[in-house]
Amino acid sequence: MPKFDRIIVVDIECTCWRKQPPPGQESEIIEIGVATLDLASLQPLQKESILVKPERSTVSPFCTELTTLTPAQVKGGISLQSACTQLRKEFQTSDRIWASYGDYDRNQFQKQCRAREIKYPFGPRHINIKTLFALLSGLPKEVGMARALELLELPLIGTHHRGDDDAWNIAHILARILQTRAIDIVPQGTERVSM
Repeated sequence: MPKFDRIIVVDIECTCWRKQPPPGQESEIIEIGVATLDLASLQPLQKESILVKPERSTVSPFCTELTTLTPAQVKGGISLQSACTQLRKEFQTSDRIWASYGDYDRNQFQKQCRAREIKYPFGPRHINIKTLFALLSGLPKEVGMARALELLELPLIGTHHRGDDDAWNIAHILARILQTRAIDIVPQGTERVSM
């Protein structure tokens, strides 16, 4: 049964290189940032960083420069399988709506879970906040997370390109979208049902 109490906002960081990956390496998830957005209050409640140990790549100097994540940090991470289990158990991601800023996160999870025969940790209900923001803002094209925060006059909190901080910022973007676009469909005189 789907749960409509919270939206789980996810932002991943992956191994990356300035140009092409070295021979035999591929881009892999090294951090899963999670922020929960409470739908009753439209407030982000918590954020968490789950570090994932890569199996088929190493953290390049460029990746460290971009994300601040070092090879030593991710070496101490957990397996992707354990991370997916944690998402399902701790955040109930199989039963809740989840969201990301764009489709990269969803596509990377699907690709990596399929390649490693790991149970996909999310249910079918996904919100692409990047597209939603562009559509509802009347923008001619999608914009990056930092630009969306600027347009909404929201501060960028934490370190850009760290999964937990980006998830937290994206949760604030989604909260603002829901606050400003909410339509009161409950007839006057009807008592609201609290979640």
